[in-house]
Amino acid sequence: MNTFRTRLMFALSLIILVVLSALGLLVGSLVNDINMEQTIERIQNETSLMVSQINELSDSGSIEQYVDQVSGELNLRVTVIDETGSVLAESNIEQVSEQDDNYLSREEIVHAEDFTHSAVRISETLNEEMLYYALPISGEVEGYVRTSLNIDHLREASMQLWLFLGLSFTAAMIIIMILVYRVSQQLTRPIYELTEMSRQLARGNYKARAYDDTSDELGQLARSVNVLAYNLDKMTRRYKRQQDRLEALIDHMGSGLVFINGHGQINLTNKMGMAIYKDQKDYEGLYYEKIAEPTLVAFIQDVFMSEEHQRSQISFTQRSPQQYYEVYGTPITNSHGELQGVVIVLHDITNLKRLEQARKDFVANVSHELKTPVTSLKGFAETLLDGSHEEEAIRLQFLHIIEKESSRLQELIEDLLELSRIEHHSFELNVMPLELSEVTNEVVHLLEEKANDKEITIHLSSEGSTMMDGDIARIKQVLINLITNAIVYTQQGGKVCVKTIEKAEEVAIVVQDNGIGIDEESLPRIFERFYRVDRARSRNSGGTGLGLAIVKHLVEAQHGRIDVNSIVGKGTSFTITLPKKPN
Repeated sequence: MNTFRTRLMFALSLIILVVLSALGLLVGSLVNDINMEQTIERIQNETSLMVSQINELSDSGSIEQYVDQVSGELNLRVTVIDETGSVLAESNIEQVSEQDDNYLSREEIVHAEDFTHSAVRISETLNEEMLYYALPISGEVEGYVRTSLNIDHLREASMQLWLFLGLSFTAAMIIIMILVYRVSQQLTRPIYELTEMSRQLARGNYKARAYDDTSDELGQLARSVNVLAYNLDKMTRRYKRQQDRLEALIDHMGSGLVFINGHGQINLTNKMGMAIYKDQKDYEGLYYEKIAEPTLVAFIQDVFMSEEHQRSQISFTQRSPQQYYEVYGTPITNSHGELQGVVIVLHDITNLKRLEQARKDFVANVSHELKTPVTSLKGFAETLLDGSHEEEAIRLQFLHIIEKESSRLQELIEDLLELSRIEHHSFELNVMPLELSEVTNEVVHLLEEKANDKEITIHLSSEGSTMMDGDIARIKQVLINLITNAIVYTQQGGKVCVKTIEKAEEVAIVVQDNGIGIDEESLPRIFERFYRVDRARSRNSGGTGLGLAIVKHLVEAQHGRIDVNSIVGKGTSFTITLPKKPN
């Protein structure tokens, strides 16, 4: 593994090995040289001493005796040679062969005059490695004194020395390697920790820390990196908070937001802006491929082409129900005026359009509702003025019609004023404790005569205690409207059920009939002003078309809710749920 620790240990090991090897070679060579020099110096001194003694001897017998004596004492092989090369005396005469009768050609004899030259070679007579040294003699006998010494002990000592050095240096190498490993581990551990910490930081883990309490450079580096990690963590958390806030702001703003870059790619969209795409799960791509509405695509193209601020109202015809948006398009340019993209902001004005349409419908309906009785009043009044008043029968008939239309007009105006009062912010309820089942009974008894006229049976029932706090008059008004409608839209001989039910924190009133029912298209609109399911029957019954609108507003004023279920031909069921203790 090519790690820093491995490279460090390898480099240190190689340096130590080279140094120890060189030191071992130097020490071994130096010791061997010292031993050899000491041996040479010894043999030179002893040979010089023998030469001085031999120079004083006159005959060969005394020389041979002296040689034997000295050889034994000094453990040397001593050879005395005359000037012709013949051996005059030899300490080991039995080892002298016939071919050794002339020594003048030997290296040590040839260089005897140098006084410092010695020779090392394998002895031909002894077959051993010997150290040779020779000096000339000049006295009664002319020739040379040659001494030789077996140096096998030097070789053995050298081998022991090399073995000792090898073992010593090997042991030293092992100890040093252990120390190097410990030191390298101690030195590289902070580096590994810093490396791992850097990896964690690169992965986004800014909580990672390196621990080193030393005061050296590595300790300072570890503390600096820890400070860096802390600052990165702090900056990241701050950036994350800002990003979350920005995303929350963009996602929860009341308008749709779309950012399209200079290449036409959709880069950013908030939740409100998702409504414009063909596939809300896959909206990234070119805007003209992802946006469902052609008119919006054309609007964005205009912004790109003109590079100017644009504003328009767009109807999304591809959706049901139809939606309306106020669209703003703004080009984004850099400091050099180059187009970088387009920001599209969409304000949903569907409710405003619906309110505007409802206002138009309300004005049209009010005009229509008022026009009918006013036209009748004006027509019959003109007829009477034209002379019909003289005939009593016609006069009475016309006056009854005028009285009826006037009452209808009065009811319409009173309902409009009532609805206006309920919708006004100053409208207040007269809340008091009441028993809902008793209030229901009173209303049912009030409408029994009307039900009997159509032979309609009203079934009244109650479950549990229906005590609550509420406005009795307004609750009666709600029940009267609902039960009256049930009677009106139920056929002759039908049935109407009125039931009060106790719930945990609420009470419910159910008004159910088996009348003509309401179709699915009309259900969402029955609480609109002047909306009638059966216009002919409603007008014939004297209804103004404002009853259910008043009911809804009164129920909501008491923090309740109203639900309706209906099947055409089988009947309708209204369920009002009111809290026992309104806030």
